[in-house]
Amino acid sequence: MAIIGYSAALEQFHPNDLLHYCTLAESYGFKGVMAADHFQPWVPQQGHNAFVYAWMGALGALTKHSFGPGVTCPSFRYHPAVIAQAAATLAAMYPGRFWLGLGSGEALNENVVGEVWPEPLERFEMLQESVDIIQRLLSGKAARFRGKYFKMNKVQMWTLPEAPPPIYIAATGPQTLRWAGKVCDGLITPGASHEKLRGIMENFNTGAREAGKDPAKMPKLLQLHVSWAETYDEALQNAMTEWPNGGMNFPKQDVRSPEDFAAMAKLVRAENFQGRVLISPDLEEHRALLQGFLDLGFDEIHVHNVGRNQEQFIKVFGEQVLPKLK
Repeated sequence: MAIIGYSAALEQFHPNDLLHYCTLAESYGFKGVMAADHFQPWVPQQGHNAFVYAWMGALGALTKHSFGPGVTCPSFRYHPAVIAQAAATLAAMYPGRFWLGLGSGEALNENVVGEVWPEPLERFEMLQESVDIIQRLLSGKAARFRGKYFKMNKVQMWTLPEAPPPIYIAATGPQTLRWAGKVCDGLITPGASHEKLRGIMENFNTGAREAGKDPAKMPKLLQLHVSWAETYDEALQNAMTEWPNGGMNFPKQDVRSPEDFAAMAKLVRAENFQGRVLISPDLEEHRALLQGFLDLGFDEIHVHNVGRNQEQFIKVFGEQVLPKLK
């Protein structure tokens, strides 16, 4: 069975509305939720920034399938020990359902603490130390840490799940992908061309094999942004208004504010979404897009429809798209 999950955009919707959308999505055949961890929206129009760890506690009580953050940066806003505590709690409350998605972060969310925003290599090194700390604490053993970026006095987790939650790494760069395959449990990556995704998966698989793992048994999750509406003009307007960041074909990790993104959004045109956000009223196009990613070997695809028409999207996809996937 194809696993198609719902992508919960906490930067775009009120948390109570999103809980409703997630329960509705589950009733229409979506399985699982990938929840955005944002301190700021991409652009002011999106308008929200609910705290994902508080929200996921409610999500777990209201739904039945798996869920996790897509993704948390455990290196700036949070000390990694705090993320280990949050992950242990959610995994203990909802056994076998919570997964921890981690990444190296974006200035939009992490710059709020006022620290210097480092270069990509330094952010990668910080992520490596963070994951080490989190894994040590989730083992249940007492641990201390003295690294280049983080310190932790001797401590242990007291509220633990029966098994540690899996850690999935969000990555696209070869070095990070190979490291993730070696030390973590799965992969998260955004939608892209099939050629690029094959390269991403191969780098991840190479790292896994170097560590003696079977990459075929390691979950690979895709986050996919689409714009579906009843007409093309409506779908395009939704993308341009609600998700112009999806049309920005450049690295966005260094952009610091929603206002800066809004200024850049004035340059976005319909053609800029090509290959990044499918804008179409044609459900067969959406089905074919999803099927192509499943055929590449992704285990789960979490779909975010970028417009405000969430209930309509969930019902139409649940009735006319999901049942046709293999």
